[in-house]
Amino acid sequence: MTARLALLSVSDRTGLVDFARALVAQGFGLLSTGGTAAHLAASGLSVTKVEDLTGFPEVFGGRVKTLHPKLFGGILFDRSVDRDRSEAAANGVGPIDLVVVNLYPFEDAVARAETTFAEAIEKIDVGGPSLLRAAAKNHAHVGVVCDPADYPSVAAELKANAGVLGDETRRRLAAKVFRRTAAYDAAIARWFSAETGETFPERLSLSFARAASLRYGENPHQKASLYVDAAAAAPALSRYAFVQGKELSYNNFLDADAALYTSRVVGPSALTIVKHRIPAGAATAPAMVDAFEAAWASDPIAGFGGVVAYTGTLDAEAAAALTSRFLEVVVVHDVTDDAKAVLAKKPNLRVLTVGKEAGPRPRLEARGIDGGLLLQEGDLAPDDAPDWKVVTKRAPTDGETRAMRFANLVLRGVVSNGIVVAGETATYGIGGGRTSRVDACRDAVGKAGDRAKGAVAASDAFFPFPDGLEVLAKAGVTAVAQPGGSVKDAEVVAAADAAGIAMVFTGKRHFRH
Repeated sequence: MTARLALLSVSDRTGLVDFARALVAQGFGLLSTGGTAAHLAASGLSVTKVEDLTGFPEVFGGRVKTLHPKLFGGILFDRSVDRDRSEAAANGVGPIDLVVVNLYPFEDAVARAETTFAEAIEKIDVGGPSLLRAAAKNHAHVGVVCDPADYPSVAAELKANAGVLGDETRRRLAAKVFRRTAAYDAAIARWFSAETGETFPERLSLSFARAASLRYGENPHQKASLYVDAAAAAPALSRYAFVQGKELSYNNFLDADAALYTSRVVGPSALTIVKHRIPAGAATAPAMVDAFEAAWASDPIAGFGGVVAYTGTLDAEAAAALTSRFLEVVVVHDVTDDAKAVLAKKPNLRVLTVGKEAGPRPRLEARGIDGGLLLQEGDLAPDDAPDWKVVTKRAPTDGETRAMRFANLVLRGVVSNGIVVAGETATYGIGGGRTSRVDACRDAVGKAGDRAKGAVAASDAFFPFPDGLEVLAKAGVTAVAQPGGSVKDAEVVAAADAAGIAMVFTGKRHFRH
């Protein structure tokens, strides 16, 4: 063997042959495991198999192939310590100077619904992370590469420096390794937690990969980046497909998430317009243009510069309506070719597609606080009208019940205090993000105007006093859904009876902070 030795064992073979040739050109001998060795040999490269070096075959279907003292000794012994050099020589352990390893694609495997538990277990890499950690620990003497994206820069530095990587490069590559192995273990831990039903384990393992560096955060003086959950499936907003437009900002992502969340809660063919994370309007209609116009009418002023999400397809007619207003972002399931031609006339409008959800999925919401993280389940629990309790003398009509159900769904996306005034398929006015419920009521009926007459309302929490209910009654609202639970419920119900309003207690609060 040559004086310098590189160990290569990879699952992702992107760029591997060219990188191996660059190593050979710098005097490295190649040491490799079965599949990788065969791939390199097929390209005409001379390779020593690991089992030939160790004198021990790959066993147990490849579960054990690199776990051997000659490999780990060659990576880990400290070249600057006399004792280590002597022990290496006495035990026939030669130095391994470069380790090139990437891991079994566990994250990709568990992201596929068809992957069985047994198949997922076999995608848990043992030898790979061990090799990477060993080389990263001994980075003072060993180079380590875990990402094919680093092959060109590593090859260039080896060529420029007579086959040697600088201290700073080895330290940087080692840090990347520990981030990768930590993320890999986190993905496995999260998958196991999900398989065992542990939503809130004693230790929380998260793994996010940076997808983009954003221009800035909420304000120009704040730095920001987008990170993607390694376990997120295709329907996740973070895995959007870009159709057209400028790059998304930090605030764009927050608003797009709020709009998509609300539309998904409401259901198929639902459209939500959001401004500053608060829905300005929401509506449902099979044709996106109809849903958009109905939602826009809920608050045309707030809609200006807003973000739209629709759980359906954007066609040419809807594209014409969207481009006639000033909007920042549009999120849909799909875009027709005719629509793309119309949208192109507004090149700055950001248009994204996000995969359609196959059904309700668990959603965990995380928020950072000083020195910690808050984690909760999403507000996705069923809240069905048949379980509601009529508490007034007059029961709601079927139409009022349908309208209250719609309004109550929209409420889940409204920042508290929240009031929604609506009909059966569209909001007429939304009051959200207010510090008092009566002010939220005033906002909602103020935006609804004359359309409040004969409309219904839904409240995300109980009425602490009758004053909010009285604001709704004066505007002409005929039915109200609220969770109940106030010490003054009896007074609120009495005010509803006095106004001839039908009221139901849903029994479920929908705060959104």
